[in-house]
Amino acid sequence: MDIKDFSALLKAKQKELDTLMRRKLPVKVGRMAKDHYQDNFRKGGFVNGGLQHWPVTKRQQSGSKSAAAGYGPLLSRRNHLFSSVKYTPGDYRVRVANDVKYAPLHNWGGETHPTVTPRMRKFAWAMYYKAAGIRKKAAKSKRKGETRQRELPPEAGMWKGLALTRKKKLKIKIPQRQFIGESTELNKQIRQTVETEIRNILK
Repeated sequence: MDIKDFSALLKAKQKELDTLMRRKLPVKVGRMAKDHYQDNFRKGGFVNGGLQHWPVTKRQQSGSKSAAAGYGPLLSRRNHLFSSVKYTPGDYRVRVANDVKYAPLHNWGGETHPTVTPRMRKFAWAMYYKAAGIRKKAAKSKRKGETRQRELPPEAGMWKGLALTRKKKLKIKIPQRQFIGESTELNKQIRQTVETEIRNILK
């Protein structure tokens, strides 16, 4: 096939190629990117030139037998951050994003300064009792409370500290756990898919 023949083939296939670029590829690439980014959660790190593991969380290091301690970084029972990775295809383009308010903080790392509210303290007490494995009634006994204090797992101590803090605002450092962004492996996968789809039309 010479250049003239190839030019004629492109012209004949122009409509199919345009449909591919405008409609089909944005959906394929979007789905591919979503799967890739969600797989980062399962692997516990960001895949870009290999797997870059996320820092281990305090709850994982706590030694607690609670269900929460069994989840990896950025994972939970609800998996809200994981399930919020979405893609929106458009003409010749696709937007892949996570619109959860705190997603950028985890993706890039940084500091947050939440206000300590009565509701937050109440929640902290509830989590303390749960992590310590004690009931509220038992906590009213000073002697029992002291005994429990010596046996407290680190996770329970953390929640108790939050419940009793005198601070009005907290300073919390969030380490970077990137899950979305530029990825060598994803770019290669996209490029191969685009080339395959074009060849299928031109063959």
